[in-house]
Amino acid sequence: MMYEVKGGYVQTETRKGIATIEFYHPQSNSMPGKLLHELAMEIHSAGHNPEVKVILLRSGGDKVFCSGASFDELSNIRTAEEGLAFFNGFAQVVNAIRKVPVMVIGRIHGKCVGGGVGIAAAVDYAIAVEGAEIKLSELAVGIGPFVVGPAVERKIGVSAFSQLAIDATMWRNADWARRKGLYAELHQNLEGMDESIERLTNTLAASSPDAMMEMKKVFWQGTEHWDQLLTERAAISGRLILSEFSRQAIEKFKAKVKA
Repeated sequence: MMYEVKGGYVQTETRKGIATIEFYHPQSNSMPGKLLHELAMEIHSAGHNPEVKVILLRSGGDKVFCSGASFDELSNIRTAEEGLAFFNGFAQVVNAIRKVPVMVIGRIHGKCVGGGVGIAAAVDYAIAVEGAEIKLSELAVGIGPFVVGPAVERKIGVSAFSQLAIDATMWRNADWARRKGLYAELHQNLEGMDESIERLTNTLAASSPDAMMEMKKVFWQGTEHWDQLLTERAAISGRLILSEFSRQAIEKFKAKVKA
């Protein structure tokens, strides 16, 4: 099943109990609101399909895993309500991963920026390749990693999350991310990463669904309030993105990309 979204898509393929959900956008796998909504819906649908035992979340292309929010869409936000609606898209994706009763494995084949770091943090087990650097760039455009922050902080701790959020222009390499706990595994090449993903997803697909469901409840204990929390955080970003600072920063970034 595939949903096409302005040049991008979200598609799901289910085989032998493994639902592979892939998202893609031609602008470095950036995330417009519609793509975020469809991704959240696909995760929810696959996670509640009795034939699905495990979800593999991946992105298309061979460069960036996810570059976060779509700058084209950010520049078109005119009201706080529109801002809330857009940033709530990331909240929907994180909460969908959190609430499905199956394990979500992440294939991190390239760099993660902003919301992309949040998606990598939200999955239950992230397998990455060298070169999958990370950066929480939100402060550089006048906002902050408010929506994905709880997922990142839960995975790597307050100190490491603070370092990423404060130094918003500095890349951390994939080994830093592995040592902090964002990545469960780090491989030298795509072949090694994919072999490990195949091994783990097949093992989980043959494991007890009830046991994995109970394990996931334990892993996510204490996050039951995230539906409300992440929406409140989305409202903060939605308000800040209207500032003149953010407007100028976004336009500078878009001009740099086009140059």
